[in-house]
Amino acid sequence: MLQATIERAGMQRDEEDNFVGYAVFSMEGHAAAYEITFLSKNGKDWDYSLNFAGESGLEEEFLKVDAYIEENDELFDDLLDAAIEAGGFE
Repeated sequence: MLQATIERAGMQRDEEDNFVGYAVFSMEGHAAAYEITFLSKNGKDWDYSLNFAGESGLEEEFLKVDAYIEENDELFDDLLDAAIEAGGFE
């Protein structure tokens, strides 16, 4: 199981009242940090996008993290919860 460390997160409502959030995190053994961004119209159904948080890292590590998020609801939920809590939407 990959171990993630959340560095910072946030959430806000945009001008169309959508939830827009993010979490920056690092994965154990990976040189680069990642940023996942979240978007939801209703606060229940979430779309996400994964990117490198700063400088690009190894593509194979990125693809591994992306697949891990797809398969691991616990990691996705932890990252989303961090963004929601940081934005004050608990």
